[in-house]
Amino acid sequence: MLIDTEIKSAVNAADAEAQYDEKVKRLLGNKIILAHILAKTVDEFLGMDPKDIVPYIERDPLISAVLVEPGLTNASDRSSAGVKALAGSRKDGQRIVGLNTENAEINEGLIRFDIIFYLRMKDGISKVIINLEAQKDEPTRYHLLNRAVFYACRLISSQKERDFVGTNYNDIRRVYSIWICMNMDENSMSYVHLMKDDLLGHYPWKGDLDLLNMVMIGIANELSEHDEAYELHRLLSALLSEDLSVNEKLRIMETEYDIPVSDKIRKDVNEMCNLGQGIRESGEAIGEAKMILSMHEKGYTLEQIADVAEKTREQIEAIIEMGEPVLA
Repeated sequence: MLIDTEIKSAVNAADAEAQYDEKVKRLLGNKIILAHILAKTVDEFLGMDPKDIVPYIERDPLISAVLVEPGLTNASDRSSAGVKALAGSRKDGQRIVGLNTENAEINEGLIRFDIIFYLRMKDGISKVIINLEAQKDEPTRYHLLNRAVFYACRLISSQKERDFVGTNYNDIRRVYSIWICMNMDENSMSYVHLMKDDLLGHYPWKGDLDLLNMVMIGIANELSEHDEAYELHRLLSALLSEDLSVNEKLRIMETEYDIPVSDKIRKDVNEMCNLGQGIRESGEAIGEAKMILSMHEKGYTLEQIADVAEKTREQIEAIIEMGEPVLA
């Protein structure tokens, strides 16, 4: 019974966490939030008022709609929302297909870019491709920077026959892959990009070293002070905090960052907080049920278990009988 309960609880927890992750992406995908991130990460927009950046974000950012796998990111699928949103028509006789794919990875399921969109430059003509990824913590089974490099390279290679045709490599658009990693030991931000070192001679090779850009943002658990150096970190920390209430998050957004709290943002924050609270409560309940069942198996009386767990005898009996958490 306990094994069945653990399996059921694991499935429910995974589903809740998937919903939570989706709400995080939806919140970060609001254009005004993206604009605050761009104002600290993309060279042409550094220091700009985020409200002035919003108009440069083309259409609605795609959220979990574009797959990463080679050969698939630029695959044609006319029924998908990703293609409908970003597909072009024709260029130089070639069909320009949209950013969309579908693929099943054996160990990780569907691998999709979290958020992706085109950002028009101030000249009104050129565009860059922005990818934003959110991680709840730094992974242990691979190096996150390696994954960021892979994603950035996919953003480059998938442009063929969409943003550039044939061998027109001068038409490749710049890409930014921006990674937000929570639960770090300290606040940090690193800019990773191409550089040219002359090993022999100084030949001026023509080309664009700024095509490939990665920005790694580490967010510490503690809410940072609101100063210029940590301005973005404080906003992201507040938005993604598991400790702040909905009203506290909204207050920081409105009073400190002058972000208009629309009904959509309020809904996203509220749903994300509710899911986060549910995940925490579910985890606590599962842990408590395991403790109660373990004590029962070791021969503790119902009264002793109830005293330790601070529950009634009836609640303890229900947990033992059902093998499932029963919340007070």
